[in-house]
Amino acid sequence: MQEIIITSNEEGYRLRKLCANLLPLAPNSFYFKMLRKKNIVLNDKKADGTEILKAGDSVKLYLSDDTIAKFSKNSTDSENSAGSLKSITDKSKYYSSKIDKVKSSKNISNNIKLEALYEDQNIIICNKPAGVLSQKAKQDDYSINEMIIDYLLSTGVINDNSLRLFRPSVCNRLDRNTCGIILASKTPAGAHFLTEAIRNRTVKKYYIAVVKGRAEIDGRHEAILEKDRVKNLVRIRDIDIRTDVNKDAGSYVKTDGNNKQRIITDTRLISYNRKLDISELEVELITGKSHQIRAHLAHLGHPIIGDVKYGDKSINQSFLYKYKIDHQMLIAYKIVFPDIKEEDDALISGLTVEAPLPEVYRKLFEK
Repeated sequence: MQEIIITSNEEGYRLRKLCANLLPLAPNSFYFKMLRKKNIVLNDKKADGTEILKAGDSVKLYLSDDTIAKFSKNSTDSENSAGSLKSITDKSKYYSSKIDKVKSSKNISNNIKLEALYEDQNIIICNKPAGVLSQKAKQDDYSINEMIIDYLLSTGVINDNSLRLFRPSVCNRLDRNTCGIILASKTPAGAHFLTEAIRNRTVKKYYIAVVKGRAEIDGRHEAILEKDRVKNLVRIRDIDIRTDVNKDAGSYVKTDGNNKQRIITDTRLISYNRKLDISELEVELITGKSHQIRAHLAHLGHPIIGDVKYGDKSINQSFLYKYKIDHQMLIAYKIVFPDIKEEDDALISGLTVEAPLPEVYRKLFEK
């Protein structure tokens, strides 16, 4: 028999989700069978798996050690989970070796470390450097997600055992070469709050982009985004009211293997450098789609400096030579959370978080 006592880190989870984390290789039918036969119980009572867990709850698994071992061989072995049985010291050495590889391949500063902009018991907001993935794409990647887990392990907020129950994770993504604000959950309650805020577009996301030319394009811009998944590119075209009959932002239409989505981007000119003929724009994402800002600004005639996919090759080469700019000059610099009417100290209300602008941004516009 194995007993799990729920802490505040797991509070808010459904019992069936907890079972899935504990026994990741077991099919769903196994959890429900064990619940039905009272081989898995909540507070010594029969449960159906839909129960919301609270701190102090007891979950008991009346299963043999062999059965638990059989279904507990999770993705730790393939390095897809931080829920390792290694000590924190071993894990830190492991992560250090991974970040060394990333630094070497992407020329990231040797002094890279997690920069937390805000943290409470449920969420953590960090400043992602350019060149670091939001989540790893392959086994050897060391992303901001692993950096966050490593940080929480080192500070004692989580441990290897708690990672078996809930794995902290980023809730929004930035392109590898876009820097700025990343939102991550530390608890199920934090994950639910952030996921709902992003899905319902109640959280406002603002970016700073350095673009070619004098970008006097203040206002709201709507277009159609078509994604080519094979080439990992998107194309922007103007809306044709004769054919684009679905007016809902973010709606999908399948056509010729490409995704077509309606996008909305708000822009405001902050400053213009006449000598370099570049503009600094504030961009608010009303819809957040893949490569939306980069492709939409290029479509509007003002590609982002340093953007190798959608930018101007000759201008990019010039800024690489003069200013060592080797990534797109786009930063997720501010996020604003909505006011929450319910009185709940565990959730943030009306919070604004800003990431500092990199030094090169200030130099280009003499700030």
